[in-house]
Amino acid sequence: MRRRIGIDVGGTNTDAVLLEDDRVLHAMKTPTTADVLTGVRIALLDVARAMGAGGVQAVMIGTTHFVNAVVQRRDLAPVGALRIGLPAAKSLPPFCDWPPDLAAIVRGQVHMVEGGHDFDGRPIMPLDETAVQAAARAMLAGGIGCVAVSSVFSPLDPGMERRAAEILQAEMPDAAITLSHDLGRIGLLERENVALLNACLAPLARHTIAAFEEALRQAGIVAPLFITQNDGTVIRAELAARFPVLSFASGPTNSMRGAAFLTGVQDALVVDVGGTTSDVGALKGGFPREANAVVQVGGVRTLFRMPDLLSIGLGGGSHVESDDAGRIRIGPRSVGFRLPELARIFGGPQLTTSDIAVRAGLLGLGDAAQVEDVALGFAKATLAEAARMLEETIDRMKTDAAPVPLLAVGGGAFLVPDRLQGVSEVLRPAHAAVANAVGAAIALVSGEADQVFQGMTRAEAMAEAERIARSRAVEAGAEAATLALVDVEDLPIAYLPGGALRVRARVVGEIAETSRTPRPAP
Repeated sequence: MRRRIGIDVGGTNTDAVLLEDDRVLHAMKTPTTADVLTGVRIALLDVARAMGAGGVQAVMIGTTHFVNAVVQRRDLAPVGALRIGLPAAKSLPPFCDWPPDLAAIVRGQVHMVEGGHDFDGRPIMPLDETAVQAAARAMLAGGIGCVAVSSVFSPLDPGMERRAAEILQAEMPDAAITLSHDLGRIGLLERENVALLNACLAPLARHTIAAFEEALRQAGIVAPLFITQNDGTVIRAELAARFPVLSFASGPTNSMRGAAFLTGVQDALVVDVGGTTSDVGALKGGFPREANAVVQVGGVRTLFRMPDLLSIGLGGGSHVESDDAGRIRIGPRSVGFRLPELARIFGGPQLTTSDIAVRAGLLGLGDAAQVEDVALGFAKATLAEAARMLEETIDRMKTDAAPVPLLAVGGGAFLVPDRLQGVSEVLRPAHAAVANAVGAAIALVSGEADQVFQGMTRAEAMAEAERIARSRAVEAGAEAATLALVDVEDLPIAYLPGGALRVRARVVGEIAETSRTPRPAP
């Protein structure tokens, strides 16, 4: 018997489930608190009461805490940027393409030194170790505690980034250091941006993970903690504290994995309707389809592992307004977690989509008498506008014109009608409102490699990528014997000599027994 707790922290609600094998034993939903962590504690205490003496093997938490910090420009640390690449790569320095308000918060110091590699793997210049040491001392003197290191073409050869990290660690032993090749792909600015974002979140990540672990202790739950990633899998909490950017967009991917689990459908579109947004994504083999293009996070261009999602401002707490011409507008503003305070059905002043659904008889929530003054025709027209917004987004997400099944989940799934253009059927699984928490609870551990190989045959390069992915999965907390290769692809790179190949490989597996033994409380 396998029992797990899954928690997903959204912008409006924090959802939690207790899962035993394939059964949901207990589910709950509580408003997300302003500090996020209080809502997690409430959820854990509630599930702990339902858990009884049986115990659980693991606790999986998905959180929007880190991406929200970037979007809302809060709790971000100043970062020292070290770029290895002179005399090349000088004209566009770190932070050059960041929104000015975000750059003003995160830009601590910028240092550029000689080194890096050319596109064919040859060094541009030897690494200037003296300059790296001088940069480290300057950052230490400036009170910088977070550093991002990027080197030209480091996915081809990460050696200079690793050597720079050794020098930095010697001079700044307490610094949190992020190496760009651990996160990004070819494309210096986008890869560097990911490293900078990860570095500025390091103190918040450490604090958040420690608070989650303290919440487990307060609830009396003795189990290891895992954090969900944006590919629908999990990693050990201490590793998540090193790489918080890997949790970006994990909420929608949790919902997609949960929808696949609850319906048994492995290939479909999924719409997750929360309190503020509706996220539409595609399932392929039970996992989210991955984006293969530049993705902006808080206005910053990045190129790393992210799910292929389209988000619109349609949720259960979205504002509903009409102009003088009678045109209805839904969102993008939302009351969010203040729905019980601001929505009309609870005596508040703001008309929301939840009020509309209650007036139309789709939802039993709050006091229906508070919205009797809303014309039924207006309510129906608002729901029709919501359907139009969904149809347009679904059409953009599809890869061909054939109708496809749509899995509707999330607390605001009442906004999804039973019939939509381009959709063969709308499936609404049991426990759809907490599909995100279910997706967290069922998550496997993954390892991924995305690297350029030279001087190897195609078979050798793919085998090496799988080996790297397997080692990373074990580091993340997977049982080696359970690992299975779920995705591998290779892409020849033009102009690079030696038959260079970019190979991406991903493996997934069960949590290792050693990971299930929690560390003793301090």
